[in-house]
Amino acid sequence: MIETSTGTDRSAGIDYQKLLAEDSHPVPDIFRAESPMPPGPTVVPAEQYYSKAFHDLEVEKVWKRVWQMACHEDDIPEVGDYLIYDIANLSFLVVRHAQDDIRAYYNVCLHRGRLLKSHGGKRAREFRCSFHGWAWNTDGKLKEVPCQWDFPTVSEATHSLPPVKVGRWAGFVFINPDENAESLESFLGNLSDQFPMDLYSHRTKAAHVAKILRCNWKVAQEAFSEAYHVIATHPTILESIGDANTKYDVFGNYCRAMSPNFTPSPHVSGENLPDWKNLRQYTRLRHALTGHLYEMHTEDDTVHVTNARGEVSRFTTEGVYVDGPMTHADPNMINWVGGRQLPGTEVEPLAPMPAVPPGKNLRQVMAEPAREAFRRILGDQVDQISDAAFLDSIYLTLFPNFHPWGTFSRIMYRFRPNGDNPEECIMECIYMVPTPVGQPRGPAAPIHWLGPDDDWVDAPELGMLAKVFNQDVVNMPEVQKGLKAMKKGEVIFANYGETKPRHFHKLLDEWIAKP
Repeated sequence: MIETSTGTDRSAGIDYQKLLAEDSHPVPDIFRAESPMPPGPTVVPAEQYYSKAFHDLEVEKVWKRVWQMACHEDDIPEVGDYLIYDIANLSFLVVRHAQDDIRAYYNVCLHRGRLLKSHGGKRAREFRCSFHGWAWNTDGKLKEVPCQWDFPTVSEATHSLPPVKVGRWAGFVFINPDENAESLESFLGNLSDQFPMDLYSHRTKAAHVAKILRCNWKVAQEAFSEAYHVIATHPTILESIGDANTKYDVFGNYCRAMSPNFTPSPHVSGENLPDWKNLRQYTRLRHALTGHLYEMHTEDDTVHVTNARGEVSRFTTEGVYVDGPMTHADPNMINWVGGRQLPGTEVEPLAPMPAVPPGKNLRQVMAEPAREAFRRILGDQVDQISDAAFLDSIYLTLFPNFHPWGTFSRIMYRFRPNGDNPEECIMECIYMVPTPVGQPRGPAAPIHWLGPDDDWVDAPELGMLAKVFNQDVVNMPEVQKGLKAMKKGEVIFANYGETKPRHFHKLLDEWIAKP
């Protein structure tokens, strides 16, 4: 690892604004906007990540009061379609009551408290409790009570389903249990400005994978909110991402990161350029920082690590030393090379970077095939779209847990507690794929559930991102354990490189402090 301290308040390497200045196409003003968060420090008590008392406080002060993404409108495409949105110990019923009328209710029978529905369904005309048969119409009004003569105080006026506020943005359905909450539009602020192409209104939900993780939901969310972890967790992408040159901004209830791609990390010295002809995408790679060659050997089920002198050391696929002069290796490289692979990718070659003709830079060259791929979807308006929009990782976080990626990325995340256990959470990755203008969106993919011991590659619909996630989530149970073992009992976030977690905790503190 090379030192990137420059005596200033940023790492070495090219500034993101300079990259935008070199863009071959017009850059939206919102990309250039500077809205940094004031410096910290931001220090958070470790117990906020494992305390049941703090979890309960989050339920009362946040989940019962805040706008939160419950589903996509295509999850309930027909009148009467409904789904269940669970958050902590709360459960809500979201239903398409009419073609353009989506409603939400507490998912609880008002008789003896049974959950009205345990899972989603199609074309319902009523919601009938399977315990004693009480029923409600899809507009929430009480429809029927068997032996109603025995309940003289029960009527439509007193026992219709309590409604929950509903708002919609770019095809997503948001709910808010607080009947006095501000409007969704007010809560979002200028979030729509971050999507100048309005692509989310023309996207199909092509994949939806949910995995249970053994960590607090904030531990998981924060791991996907900054590029600071790339140097250690994702050594496989350091040659093509300006991780430490990411641009961070905050805007009201949401924040933004813009990580430049196809520009090297300032941590990479350039001395360990890959031997493109002999490398493989997943099973034979050179470490960008050390230059060591990592290769999976199936004959003895070990990863061989070769140093600059040609000496070979062996490690198990879990990173345990077997033999050789090097007794330690990068666990994330071993995970990538020696872990489970996506079907049919074991011998996939590493694609070389294309030649850069005079007068152009690599980013301009890499943007062209992406621009042409979207021409069939958007037509010639792609000629007005910047290289940055096609190439860069622009990822936003709307408080508390909604993470849409900007412009042409298909990625969207959501993180939430797994029931009432503060030490487990649900991480969801959704792929929203643009559909050609003028064509209807396709059917929404159902949720593909993965358990805590399942591998992300069990969801091959995610492609390479499944391998990336495996590098991420290996850290999380260890973080959860470590938080309880800390002597000091607090975590600290970087002033700039961890702007997004800092912004989240600022807002969280404000919500917790509300009366």
